[in-house]
Amino acid sequence: MPEGVTKEAGIIQNLWNGAWIASLAVGVVVWGLILWACAFHRKRKNTGDALPPQVRYNLPIEILYTTVPIVMIAVFFYFTARDENVVTAVSGHPDVKVKVEGFQWSWRFTSEYNGKTVSVVGTPAKKPVLVLPMDKKIEFDLESPDVIHSFWVPAFLFKRDVIPGVHNRFEIQTLHKPGEFAGRCAELCGVDHSRMLFTVKLVPQAEYDQYVTSQAGSAQ
Repeated sequence: MPEGVTKEAGIIQNLWNGAWIASLAVGVVVWGLILWACAFHRKRKNTGDALPPQVRYNLPIEILYTTVPIVMIAVFFYFTARDENVVTAVSGHPDVKVKVEGFQWSWRFTSEYNGKTVSVVGTPAKKPVLVLPMDKKIEFDLESPDVIHSFWVPAFLFKRDVIPGVHNRFEIQTLHKPGEFAGRCAELCGVDHSRMLFTVKLVPQAEYDQYVTSQAGSAQ
């Protein structure tokens, strides 16, 4: 997994790790039972064609293999629903609001910050750069004028579809991790889908203020 650069990425990473640990634990038990059955209940030479003792009902075992999966699924559901509610929550009071428009085959990012607007438009030949401040709440509003796209930044450990006629949005809390992070469309959307790339650049607050001042009101 890539190193997360948002607060929400840490939540997703913990859920992922926990699910894998639980799944491997279940796998160890299942593999152990299979090997035990193969070792101790295999056909033996001195028994001929006789079947092993047959048991029609075993109520405790039937209760066990019914209740245990139900409990496991309930636990998985609880942690998934809990973390999903946190990751998808939108406060309505972001520090920066970004309108994301996915189109065939690039992106337009319109950022609003302190009453100023910065617009960045890309092409398949030149990917756009979305500049964001560190340690801030960022809200993304997703729109598409043509087909379904998917806004995905692997370092966010999160993606969300961009669907015509559907207003999707989500919010992240960026961490203090400056750098440039790759983004792309994760939904097959046409002939130039593979070139629908962009970059997210996280910068300190002072640098972001300077960027907004120099770019406000213009379209790159």
